[in-house]
Amino acid sequence: MRRPLVPFAVAGVAACATALLPHTASAAALPAVQIVKVYYDSPGADLRSNASLNGEYVTIRNTTRQTIALAGWSIRDRTGYRYTLGEGIALGPGRTLTLRTGQGRDGTSTLYWGRRAYVWNNDRDAAYLRRADGRLVDSCSYNSTRADYVNCA
Repeated sequence: MRRPLVPFAVAGVAACATALLPHTASAAALPAVQIVKVYYDSPGADLRSNASLNGEYVTIRNTTRQTIALAGWSIRDRTGYRYTLGEGIALGPGRTLTLRTGQGRDGTSTLYWGRRAYVWNNDRDAAYLRRADGRLVDSCSYNSTRADYVNCA
């Protein structure tokens, strides 16, 4: 006599369905603003030209459905170089903001640190995003000479 395979089929479908569902614990663990990329070794020779300085940057993303005011927030490296975001800077839902090392005209999606020297080490470093009260929101570290950037998200 053959036994019906229905209980096993149902269990298999349930296991597959569970595997395909989003993990709410992981989704809830995402920071409201996340560092998504650090381009730490700008293309070409490091000659400290403004174009080369602006070739290194950090990109952050708002992972929420609300606009987040970023006034007073900061982006830092391990050495302690710090850029503090000014008044009126906000990041819309799902939007990104790129902070470039060199000089330029700030816009809605790109800010310029205004430095004349590099911030991000070409071999290893870390980017830290902190709220105005100093609380760590997100960080991204790298230890590589095989790439020029790291995707953090």
